[in-house]
Amino acid sequence: MTKLNQIIAIEKGVKTKAARALGDAGRELGKAPLLSGISRTYQPKDEEGEQLPPESTKVQRRVEEQLREVSKAMTRLFDVTATKDRTNAVSTADVVVDGEVLLAEVPVTYLLFLEKQLGELQTFVKGLPVLDAAESWSFNDSANCYATDPVKTVRTKKVPRNHVKAEATEEHPAQVEVYYEDIPVGYWTTVRFSGAAPARRVATLTERLEKLQQAVKFAREEANGSETVEERFGEKVFDYLLGD
Repeated sequence: MTKLNQIIAIEKGVKTKAARALGDAGRELGKAPLLSGISRTYQPKDEEGEQLPPESTKVQRRVEEQLREVSKAMTRLFDVTATKDRTNAVSTADVVVDGEVLLAEVPVTYLLFLEKQLGELQTFVKGLPVLDAAESWSFNDSANCYATDPVKTVRTKKVPRNHVKAEATEEHPAQVEVYYEDIPVGYWTTVRFSGAAPARRVATLTERLEKLQQAVKFAREEANGSETVEERFGEKVFDYLLGD
């Protein structure tokens, strides 16, 4: 009994062969000389006249013959495709993750769709922004995002101060140097917020995606191992098209 995966394996070759047969037939029938033939014989007016050999050209391509060749190749394509689609319609498998059935009796066509979508989702998850590992984060309900612990820092202000290098005398004024001193004038309390995800969360998503992708692939292989439901549509189509 033929399996679905065997039909899928030969489908591309059958398509190629049918396309080639159709293209070749079209090109051959487009060459007018190949469809034409002639037969000429010569008879002189009297027995003493010049004798000339007969001339003939055979017809090399015939529409009906080309139609039969195209019909043969395309009948096979129609049957293979119908068999694949009919079997796809009834082939199902369970998606099992960690020993539990996550999705039951999933059609093989949906498994193919799911496999592609999970691949795109994996690319998205790999690009998710992650919280800065240098900070300590916790979820802040009021801000609905992650936040750091408050950090208190001092705000200072430069205040000029005078430094007397030499006291004033009767002969000289005092020598005074101006310098600036940082004086605390207040405190900043800083909390950083972020909408990024914890690295652990992204790692968990990645792990679950990989498990699910593997489970879907296993299910697809199982579904593709189903016995085919044979269809013979091609002959009916071409019996109608080419019938007398």
